[in-house]
Amino acid sequence: LEQTGLNAGNIDFGEAGINALIQGYTREAGVRNLEREIGNVCRKVTRQVVEAQGSAPETAKSKKAKAKAAVPAAPPVAINAEKIGEFLGPAKFRDLQTEKKNEIGAAVGLAWTEVGGQILTTEALLMEGKGKLTITGKLGEVMQESAQAAMSFIRSRAHQFGLPRDFYRSLDIHLHVPEGAIPKDGPSAGITICTTICSALSRVPVRGDVAMTGEITLRGKVLPIGGLKEKLLAAHRHGIFEAILPRDNQKDLPDIPENVRNVMKLHFVDSMDEVLKIALEREIEALPLPAVDISAQASDGTLTH
Repeated sequence: LEQTGLNAGNIDFGEAGINALIQGYTREAGVRNLEREIGNVCRKVTRQVVEAQGSAPETAKSKKAKAKAAVPAAPPVAINAEKIGEFLGPAKFRDLQTEKKNEIGAAVGLAWTEVGGQILTTEALLMEGKGKLTITGKLGEVMQESAQAAMSFIRSRAHQFGLPRDFYRSLDIHLHVPEGAIPKDGPSAGITICTTICSALSRVPVRGDVAMTGEITLRGKVLPIGGLKEKLLAAHRHGIFEAILPRDNQKDLPDIPENVRNVMKLHFVDSMDEVLKIALEREIEALPLPAVDISAQASDGTLTH
């Protein structure tokens, strides 16, 4: 304030203004850019105050006041999200948004970035085809392998998901993770990808108010991930207060701010079966196992092959 000739009576930086400044203009590990952008806002306010002063008729009293203060007293300018946009222009950064409604073939995942956590909506679409899995969204090699592992797990458990064993022979699956221009990688999207594909195949919607993160194995085990604190803060920031997490990450709970822990419902799981029970709108009805042909048994009670 001193550097721009303002005082506390000229400007009122509200919490909403500071949050808008941080989220939209200054994502960084430190505060250097934040300080620079606050200075830009203060200079804009100084100009408004000086212009307002110049438009008023000047008297001997006002001249005397100018000599005593760098900037005369004026109604404080309230800095909110709207004012930040007016002073600094369009936001330089934006968060991916989730519609928070139950959808078939769409699940909310959590990702870690250099500037904090982020939410990612994973989408899956079915088409007539010959069993091809198409993966788009500028995904790295590890993330593509997670998608392949999820697909293999689903195929191995097809009857439990209400699918015929050869369902993949007549279907192509397209998996996409917006936004396509942003590189993405890592194994922590495994359970999100698996849930998305399961939902698309079973036609059971995924809950839009639940986010998830965790690595998946071919046996459907859920393995721990990194960046839990940043991911949960991202979910909290977007108004998602329920999350599915690997059980081995329960030890990281002390790192989560208490105000976030108190309002969020956290599910710690070991397997994909638990994930699907929580994430899907309703349970998937399994197909009955094929009956054993008794006539194929030999007289000694053994099965013939």
